[in-house]
Amino acid sequence: MKLSQFRIRIPENLVAMEPPHRTFKNEDGTVDKVYRRDECRLMIVHRKSQRIDLFEKDADGKDTDRQLTFRNIIDYFDEGDTFVLNDTKVFPARLFGTKEKTDAQIEVFLLRELNADMRLWDVLVEPARKIRIGNKLFFNEEGPMVAEVIDNTTSRGRTLRFLYDSSTEEFRRELFSLGTPPLPRYILEQRESTPDDVENFQTIYAKNEGAVTVPASGLHFSRELMKRMEIRGINFAYVTVHCSLGGFDTIEVEDLSKHKMSSEQMVVDAKACDIVNRTKAEKHRICVVGCSTMRAVETSLGTDGKLKEYAGWTNKFIFPPYDFELADAMIANFYHSESTMLMSTAAFGGYDLIMEAYQKAVDNEFHFGCYGDCMLILDD
Repeated sequence: MKLSQFRIRIPENLVAMEPPHRTFKNEDGTVDKVYRRDECRLMIVHRKSQRIDLFEKDADGKDTDRQLTFRNIIDYFDEGDTFVLNDTKVFPARLFGTKEKTDAQIEVFLLRELNADMRLWDVLVEPARKIRIGNKLFFNEEGPMVAEVIDNTTSRGRTLRFLYDSSTEEFRRELFSLGTPPLPRYILEQRESTPDDVENFQTIYAKNEGAVTVPASGLHFSRELMKRMEIRGINFAYVTVHCSLGGFDTIEVEDLSKHKMSSEQMVVDAKACDIVNRTKAEKHRICVVGCSTMRAVETSLGTDGKLKEYAGWTNKFIFPPYDFELADAMIANFYHSESTMLMSTAAFGGYDLIMEAYQKAVDNEFHFGCYGDCMLILDD
């Protein structure tokens, strides 16, 4: 397929800057916000019958005036079904330092640790034109955190060696204490990160640290909803994909078969395989939550259609047409135009139907982006 086939006009006011929340004004004039991550709007896409639902149904199966929210997702699954989720944990990857001698402020975005003992990190810097090999960056006025630029990797990429004499654990604690949540650029262009983002930009089941952006489709799960699902007998299988910025890379080729995805580290363990394969064997349904999770599942799928243990890297790029063998359902956010996540969603739901769903989302003022609304794609 072609890149231009995924060009969608999304009004700026429909790009969510915050998760769903309720605002309360106090007597002193201050404002409190209570976030309800499971109250985002939900669209149900039926890929076989080609139906799209936006509202709850009455006893006769007719639309009511009540919009579907993510809490309704439990109504579409039964005992024995399994949700596959990505339990990666986002670390505070965005730091601000000052350049030696000039005191110029430099944004440093941590990508991945290259060598723990040598304190080597792969980073992005902004503005990159000011940062050259040999430059030193200071990250707090009173503390000892200093980094030296030792290599150029890309136009904005650098390798930093942090000069910090301590244990590895103490160094990481100090480094991350200086960071802020790595919100997408489209949000930071509109507002600064806040203390609320520390919790909001993280799934409630995040466990294994290593992501520099959140697996956004998992943000909608609340503890209360997951407990209700557990009581119903729904299973949860966890895989780990350390989400990178690769999903936000600009695609520079029209022919999608020529696009090269950035690699992401992933782990699928024996426990996840047992849960998923047992679910499939017992003819229950598998719902994969998000594009990163789908990429992991498809990477570790064996020729016999079973999930296999895997620890390594994946650069799998899923776009239409693509044959899925394991998943019966998928949860996906409403993504930006020309994004790899939109393409993966269209591969699962079918190009024409997903494009129709996106137009309905715009027409009905759904919210887009990591803090936005979502869709459930069912195989019925």
